[in-house]
Amino acid sequence: MSGAVFVTALAILLALAHRPLGDYIYGVYTSTRHLAVERGVYRLIGVDPDSEQSWASYTRGVLAFSAVSVLFLYGLQRLQSHLLLSLGFGPVEPGLAWNTAVSFVTNTNWQAYAGESTMGHLVQMSGLAVQNFVSAATGMSVAIALTRGFARSRTHELGNFWVDLVRGVLRILLPIAFVAALVLVAGGVIQNFAAPHPVTTLAGHLQAITGGPVASQEAIKELGTNGGGFYNVNAAHPFENPTGWTNFAEVFLLLVIAFAMPRAFGRMVGDRRQGHAIVAIMAVLALGSVLLTTAFETRGDATVPRAAGAAMEGKEVRFGVPGSAAYSSATTLTSTGAVDSSHDSSTPLGGMMMMAGMMLGEVAPGGTGSGLYGMLILAVITVFVAGLMVGRTPEYVGKKIGTREVKLASLYFLTTPALVLTGAAVAMARGPRGTLNRGPHGFSEVLYAFTSAAANNGSAFAGLQAGTAWYNTALGLSMAFGRFLPIVFVLALAGSLAAQRPVPASAGTLPTHRPQFVGMVAGVTLILVALTFLPALALGPLAEGIHS
Repeated sequence: MSGAVFVTALAILLALAHRPLGDYIYGVYTSTRHLAVERGVYRLIGVDPDSEQSWASYTRGVLAFSAVSVLFLYGLQRLQSHLLLSLGFGPVEPGLAWNTAVSFVTNTNWQAYAGESTMGHLVQMSGLAVQNFVSAATGMSVAIALTRGFARSRTHELGNFWVDLVRGVLRILLPIAFVAALVLVAGGVIQNFAAPHPVTTLAGHLQAITGGPVASQEAIKELGTNGGGFYNVNAAHPFENPTGWTNFAEVFLLLVIAFAMPRAFGRMVGDRRQGHAIVAIMAVLALGSVLLTTAFETRGDATVPRAAGAAMEGKEVRFGVPGSAAYSSATTLTSTGAVDSSHDSSTPLGGMMMMAGMMLGEVAPGGTGSGLYGMLILAVITVFVAGLMVGRTPEYVGKKIGTREVKLASLYFLTTPALVLTGAAVAMARGPRGTLNRGPHGFSEVLYAFTSAAANNGSAFAGLQAGTAWYNTALGLSMAFGRFLPIVFVLALAGSLAAQRPVPASAGTLPTHRPQFVGMVAGVTLILVALTFLPALALGPLAEGIHS
C-alpha cells in the first residue's frame, strides 16, 4: 500500500509539473532576449550571443568546454591540500582524480572514494557541485539542438552552445535548485561549513562526523540527474536524506525536468502531440520498471530474504522496501545514480531491473536532456523499422529518415553496448582481481560497473574494488566515450535534419502521435535491449536468481 501511494502521488505531481515547466523550458530556449547577467558572462568568455553555430561548431564547443572542465576539476583535486576549507585532506591520488574529474564532467558522478573523508568543502562546492550544474545544462543544450534540427529546415544553424549552456544554468537549474535546497534544509538536510565533529559511538569509540554544504549539493545532484553524494553512502545517509518525505522529494527532483522536456520538444516542432507521445513512452517504460522492481524486492525471492521475511538487507528502515525500490528504479531509469539503499543487496531480479533501466539507454525519462535525445533516437529507429515493413521511406516530424540519419542513430545506439560488453569481457578475462565475490554475482558486479559507467549513471554494486588503477582508467574511459561519442552522433544527426526540406504528410506517413506509435517505440526499445544484453544478463543476475 505504501508503495502504491508513493508511486501514485509521484505520478500526480509530475503530471502537474509537466506543462508549466515544459512551457517554461520552451520559453527559455526560444527567447531572443538576453538577461544582463548573461550578457556579462558572454563578454567574459568572448561570445557573440546573437550568432549561431553549425553542428560541427556546436560539437566543438561541447567538447572544448568539457575538456577544460576535466582539467580544471583534476587540478582542483590535486591542489586540495593548499586550498581553503580542505579539512586537512591531502591531494587526491592522480588515478582517482582523473576518474572523478571525468565522472562529474560526463554527468556520471561515479565515486570510487568516500566523499566525507576525501574531499574538502571547497572542492565539493567549487568543483563537484559546479559540474553538477554545467554537465546537466550541457545535456539539455544537446537535446535542444536536436529539437532545432527537427524544427528547422534548409539551414546549417542549430543555435549557440554557449547561450544554451548559460541559459540552462541561470534560468532553469539554478533557481529550481535554490528552492529545492531550502526545502531540503527544512526537511533536515544539513547545510554548514563545519569541521569534522568528534562523537562517541555506542561502542565507546571516537568517530569524526563531517558536516558541510550538503543541501545545496543534494538539490542539484538530483535535479540535474547527477547522483554524486556528499557522503559515501549517498542518499542513505541521514544528513543527505533524513526522512521518508525528503526521499519522495528527491525522487521527484530527479524526474521532473526529464519528464517536462518532451513538452518543450512538442512546442518547438510545432506539434504538441509529438511531445505527448514521447512522454507517454517514457511513462509506460518507467511504470513497468518501478512495478517490477518493487514486486521483486517485496517478494524477496532469494535465500536470505525468504528466511527473514523481507528483502531489507542494505535498506533503510525509514524508507522501507517500496520507497527504496522506487528510488532505485528511478535513479537507474535516469542517469542519476544516487542511491538510498545498497543495490548490491537487492534481490537478483531486482538488481537486474536496475541494470536493465540503464541498458534501455536511460530514456524513461532519462537524464536531464540526455533522456529526450535518447528517446528521439529510438523514435527515429522505430520509424525506420516501420518504413521497412511497408516499403516506404520513413519520416519523423516532417523529416525524412534516410541512410545518413539511420547510420547516425545506429551508431548512437551501439556505443553503450560496445563499451559495456567489451569492458566487462576484458575485466573478467583479467581474472578475479578487484572482485570480492565469485560466480554469477561477481560477474553481475563487473557488468553493473561498466553499464553504469558507459550509460553515465554512476551507481554501483558493492563488492567491486573499483578504486584500483585499472578500474579508474577503464571506467574513466567508458564514461568519456559513453558521454561524448553519442553527443557527436546526436549533433551530426541534428545538422543533417536541419539541412532538409520539410516533407508533407501523406497517406503513407506513419502517425507518430498515436498510441500505436507509443507501443511500437516501447516494443522496439525492449527488443533491442533484450537482443543486445540478454546473454550477459543470463550469466549474471538471471543465473543468480535461478540458483537462489
